[in-house]
Amino acid sequence: MMTKEENDLLTQTGPGTLCGELMRRYWQPAALSEELPADGAPMPLKLLGEDLVLFRDDEGRPGLLGLHCSHRGADLSYGRVENGGLRCIYHGWLYDIRGRVIDMPGEANGGAGSRDSICHLAYTCQEQAGVIFAYMGPGEPPLLPGYEFLRAPEEQRFVSKYFQGCNYLQGNEGNIDPVHASFLHHPNQNLQDTEYRQFRGGRGVAPEIEIVDAEVTDFGVRVCRSCPVGPDKKDLRIWNFVLPNLTTFPGGPQGREGYSVHWHVPIDDTHHWKYHFTFSREKSLDKEKLKRGRPKLAPGYKLIQNATNRYMQDRESMKTQSFSGVPDFPSQDTCVVEGEGPIQDRTQEHLVSSDKVIVAARKLLLRAIKDVQESREPPHVIRESKLNRFPNMLIWYGVVPSSLDWKEHCRQLEAELKV
Repeated sequence: MMTKEENDLLTQTGPGTLCGELMRRYWQPAALSEELPADGAPMPLKLLGEDLVLFRDDEGRPGLLGLHCSHRGADLSYGRVENGGLRCIYHGWLYDIRGRVIDMPGEANGGAGSRDSICHLAYTCQEQAGVIFAYMGPGEPPLLPGYEFLRAPEEQRFVSKYFQGCNYLQGNEGNIDPVHASFLHHPNQNLQDTEYRQFRGGRGVAPEIEIVDAEVTDFGVRVCRSCPVGPDKKDLRIWNFVLPNLTTFPGGPQGREGYSVHWHVPIDDTHHWKYHFTFSREKSLDKEKLKRGRPKLAPGYKLIQNATNRYMQDRESMKTQSFSGVPDFPSQDTCVVEGEGPIQDRTQEHLVSSDKVIVAARKLLLRAIKDVQESREPPHVIRESKLNRFPNMLIWYGVVPSSLDWKEHCRQLEAELKV
């Protein structure tokens, strides 16, 4: 059970908070590229509790600035994109993507005598894999991590996002919960059938969990879950919590061909964006099919199935077909994590043995926060190109002999990937 102080420490991400300072040491998704088309309007947004505006200058480069003009506080999202920057419509002050005031048309010589003394809030941006990333921390930005899903060719990756009305941490902890998928995401089956309680090797069938284990790595926590499949085999799944707020897991392309990612980005302490990446190592994705399979979204990337309509839960179907009665995976996940409250009160939970992964991830986050607090760089901040690849970030599933040691299996997989 966590203390209130620990819970506050892990869930408060605004300016000046310790977890917020940790989050700002890493690149964070700010928006999908599709949200900011060429010649599109500036986009107001909130990220880590800060009111910001995202725009493309007239060369197409993304810039992320403080929302309110440094002159008299006007909203820069109504500004004009021109002459190398974003111009406030109130008095015409012009800002470039680095936050420099490059013109004050109401002042003599365009404010040349005073504009250099003004430093408007600006964050470095980088665009990759259909996402505009922002670095909101101090000093020189680290390298954008060279994850496979960010480096894959455009035709082999797909990204989307949707809104969740709760703290980022409960969203991310849902990803590394090793048991919930066998219940919450149980597919349409006859729940009255006696086989419901028996593992049959198919995803979603409620299995007998044999092992839930966790291993701390240089990037986060490696997660393992295995379930028996007959007398001498087991179903083995390996996935990862990656510092500070994403998870890589088996999903999307089948087998070893690729995997999926959930990246939970705080808007503020009680709302966040859930970015979903899918990629394939081997072939082009059918993006039209993936788009059709996306959750149904209202304007603003919000789920149509939401708390206002009780996620369209069908209680009649719960009698014979669906464990949760909520129609699809995104809505099922959102139902339970939002149902924990805007910020889950972890002082009231009662953890059990299968929650060891969640405990490991929390401890790692708390240690990383302490690193920042004591002026040390936290783990998995990448500053050397030679370290910007991750052969030990394993995502794997399959049926293996019961005698196989999962950690030894990971060592073998790592050795293969390093060749």
